[in-house]
Amino acid sequence: MKLGDIYFFHNFAVIEFNEGVHIDIYNSDQIFEELDYYYGNSKPFGVIANRVNSYSVNLMDLDLFRKKLKNLCAYAVVGHNLASKMNAEIENTFYKKGKINYDSLHAAFEAVNNKLVKLQLS
Repeated sequence: MKLGDIYFFHNFAVIEFNEGVHIDIYNSDQIFEELDYYYGNSKPFGVIANRVNSYSVNLMDLDLFRKKLKNLCAYAVVGHNLASKMNAEIENTFYKKGKINYDSLHAAFEAVNNKLVKLQLS
């Protein structure tokens, strides 16, 4: 895709945005379409942003992203170097439902999966 790659798994997707892109509500329709096509509009799912590249996100659009993906129930960001970890921590301050920044994909997988399992049990 123009903005990066999406890797789909049963309950969650991993997104790796391309170096230098800027993500906002106006240029991310293809991402929403792909997620909606794969998970539909009712199946709970999670997204992990794997920050292997440097990119920017309009944090003021986070609520708009959530409104477009009503069945997105878990979100995580993985930082791999000091800059990406700092960006993930900043992004975490705008997220209202707990911790989202992790140091490894494994930790992010576990956190997202645990949130989805808890939803299924309740």
